[in-house]
Amino acid sequence: MRARYGVPLKVTAGITAVGAVGLAYAAGFEARSFRLRRVSIPVLPPGARPLRVLQVSDIHMVSGQRKKQRWLQSLAGLRPDFVVNTGDNLSDPQGVPEVMDALGPLMEYPGVYVFGSNDYYGPKPRNPARYLVEKTRGQHGLNGNAPAVGVVHNPWEDLRDGFDAAGWLNLTNTRGRLKLDGMEIAFTGVDDPHIKRDRYAKVAGGPEAGADVSIGVVHAPYLRSLDAFTADGYPLILAGHTHGGQLCIPFYGALVTNCDLDTDRVKGLSAHEANGKRSYLHVSAGCGTNRYTPVRFACPPEATLLTLTARDEHE
Repeated sequence: MRARYGVPLKVTAGITAVGAVGLAYAAGFEARSFRLRRVSIPVLPPGARPLRVLQVSDIHMVSGQRKKQRWLQSLAGLRPDFVVNTGDNLSDPQGVPEVMDALGPLMEYPGVYVFGSNDYYGPKPRNPARYLVEKTRGQHGLNGNAPAVGVVHNPWEDLRDGFDAAGWLNLTNTRGRLKLDGMEIAFTGVDDPHIKRDRYAKVAGGPEAGADVSIGVVHAPYLRSLDAFTADGYPLILAGHTHGGQLCIPFYGALVTNCDLDTDRVKGLSAHEANGKRSYLHVSAGCGTNRYTPVRFACPPEATLLTLTARDEHE
């Protein structure tokens, strides 16, 4: 017997079955198959000892995600010199206590953070296919110059207060410094460009004098932010937001980045050039998903242990 349009019913059933198996794998296994990547980046002064930096991003915590909480807690066993949180901690207005519990052991270490759009606003149910076509549009149509209407407001203030109480530095359109064993690490951060809350003009001017290294921090790696950091001379920029493409094609890679960054740099370490200058860019694929699209394919959830090493004396 054949289907109406000439496709054998067995083929149709087979395709449906493969799709169901793929969805079950993407939601039931890979989205909870947490990984740690390790990357070395030569940005410290010649002769400096290495620094171990743990970057966590895009947790998108939903109440009840116990495995994710336990995994995040276990990362404290890496004993990083400091932690960088590049935003989107929430995907549930009730998730703040569980974020604080999951990150509690890591908050025993020095840290810095910026927020992403999902820290401020809760997600809405939407057709997942729209993610594949809306490459650069701001989430929810939000604009940082106008009040947000018709959206769920997350309790980001509670998240901020918890991080601040632990001593983590809030880099929302501002600068900060950490002193670690005689070394000074300077940071410059901007709020999320995805919803146009970034104000680079407030922090422009380049790396701080006297710091051993200066790092730019942003949630969404939009080119305007990357260009600004790079043109100002920052040797390293850390970002998240992309989920590594989230739904990738094996042996091909990501289809989208959910911003104007090219897909070749959707995750991991790469280079960015602007005004004749060059920066290292590290984009975390993150360890969560929007609560309404809880799937990952060919792109496991992750955190990254970045080892900052000394530059060559001739660089």
